[in-house]
Amino acid sequence: MFKLIVLALTLYAGVAHAQSALHTDLPLSYLEQTQSDSRNQPLVIFLHGFGSNEQDLFGLRDELPSAWSYLSVRAPGTVDEDGYRWFRKTPGNGDYDGETVDLQSSARLIEDFVAQATAKYHTQSDRVFLVGFSQGAIMSYEVGLRQPQMLRGIAALSGSVLPVLQAQLKAQFKAQLKPDEQLGKLAIFIGHGTLDQALPYASATRANEVLSGLGLKPEFHGYPGMTHTISNAQVQDLKNWLQKSLP
Repeated sequence: MFKLIVLALTLYAGVAHAQSALHTDLPLSYLEQTQSDSRNQPLVIFLHGFGSNEQDLFGLRDELPSAWSYLSVRAPGTVDEDGYRWFRKTPGNGDYDGETVDLQSSARLIEDFVAQATAKYHTQSDRVFLVGFSQGAIMSYEVGLRQPQMLRGIAALSGSVLPVLQAQLKAQFKAQLKPDEQLGKLAIFIGHGTLDQALPYASATRANEVLSGLGLKPEFHGYPGMTHTISNAQVQDLKNWLQKSLP
């Protein structure tokens, strides 16, 4: 299972208010941290990996801009008592891929969640970011690259662009000879460890090549010696990217 281990993150004691209670008023269950007045603050939505849950990435908020709003979402599929998934892996030993029905169902839920959260927290789509790890990173690609008008940017941590999405993007680019105007505005962060044992480093370099070949400009970071996890260096790079990606 793609459990995330967050390394040596320091707890932040600020004015933000984090609620440990699980919220269920939006299409997916989630945790939130917001300011007393969150109106028009940038909004970061975390998508966890396979077999994990909404608690997993929530700690990252302590190292990111303190005035922003943060939501951490629980995937809809159940793995075990405390573990969830966004999709089932297709059988076989080929490239990592997911069951189409799961991918489509989860993508629709995330899209609905983003739309309703954008309204609930009184912000704008160009101030909303998806930050995903592993399966959550794959879903960030699935939503962000298909519905770029909903977001300012996506951060894919230890993820990949699945084959069917690669094919769709290439066909779209070939037909238009340039990226869609909204897609071209999407900020993209790719971070991956060179020793990732779950999704190999080549998954990230391939995603970077595909997106760059479509005229997009991902910010790519490879982390020597890092496995399927998140390092302090990656969190700092993510923070810098988020701050400079605001309109």
